[in-house]
Amino acid sequence: MSAHDGAPDVRLPAGGAPVACVDIGGTKVAVSVLDPRGIRGRLVEPTAKEGASDALAQQVLRMLDASCAAAQVRQGDLAAVGVASCGPFVLNQGCVELAAPNICGGLAGAARGLPNAWTTAVLEAPLRAVFSQVRIENDGIAALEAERRWGALQGLEHCAYVTWSTGIGVGLCVDGRPLHGKNGNAGHAGHMFVSDNKDALCGCGNIGDVEALVAGNAMPRRFASCGFADAAGLLEAARTGDAQAVLLVDDLCRVMGRALYNLVVTLDLQRISLGGSVFWHHRDYLLPRLQAQLSGRLPALTDGVELVPAGLKDKVGDYAALALVA
Repeated sequence: MSAHDGAPDVRLPAGGAPVACVDIGGTKVAVSVLDPRGIRGRLVEPTAKEGASDALAQQVLRMLDASCAAAQVRQGDLAAVGVASCGPFVLNQGCVELAAPNICGGLAGAARGLPNAWTTAVLEAPLRAVFSQVRIENDGIAALEAERRWGALQGLEHCAYVTWSTGIGVGLCVDGRPLHGKNGNAGHAGHMFVSDNKDALCGCGNIGDVEALVAGNAMPRRFASCGFADAAGLLEAARTGDAQAVLLVDDLCRVMGRALYNLVVTLDLQRISLGGSVFWHHRDYLLPRLQAQLSGRLPALTDGVELVPAGLKDKVGDYAALALVA
């Protein structure tokens, strides 16, 4: 990958077979090809959420074809396809399908407003029908690996990556080993119950979990009646000193900060790297408020623990998919 904005320059060795990188989120899908010249043919589209339950897989296949064409790479020459995707995952005959709250409308029902009734989105089987080497990981785990290789978690054996974005994603590493779990779903700490707040319906069907309370798509659902139509508007208002916005964002940081504290004391972590659009665009305002939820609490476990911005900045998703195949 060509260096940009201080990000590392990652390239395949001369003569190395090209690989494809796919980043699937609740809002967008990004696809690119990496070869010895760097990353090329990058395409971004809104995540497919209409049609049959394989619509997302068909979108990825179409985007891979277009990305290869733009990069002037033959699709048949791809050595591997790495997919970093939001989850949770479920396995169907050994292949990953997504039970993703911000994609599958059948999980929480019509109240969430998603334009489908999917309980899972088919993903791996259609990709394997075309490509022989496909590696799919939860995007939090993939981002953790990218941050450990090239970002703010290099050299650490007890650490986590947390994204605060459309949803809440987490990748965890203890004793130098990334945690995966039985279906690759370790790190779904965004679905920890923390409240009985009835205005906080998560896309997974939970009421009052972390994601339902603080995720980027939760803020307009919860606070539109207060005049804040989206996360950016709420956070900008807080930054400029709007009293109501300050109180609301302080409460969001209390929930999110306590979730980070729970990860630290449960897993005895050294550092947590933070990314995602909600956090990244307001990191100078949010970071000290999150750190305050750790500082001084149970010093035996929290002293010296750092919350830091992602070393890969707002490109974590691209590097996450890359880390799976490069």
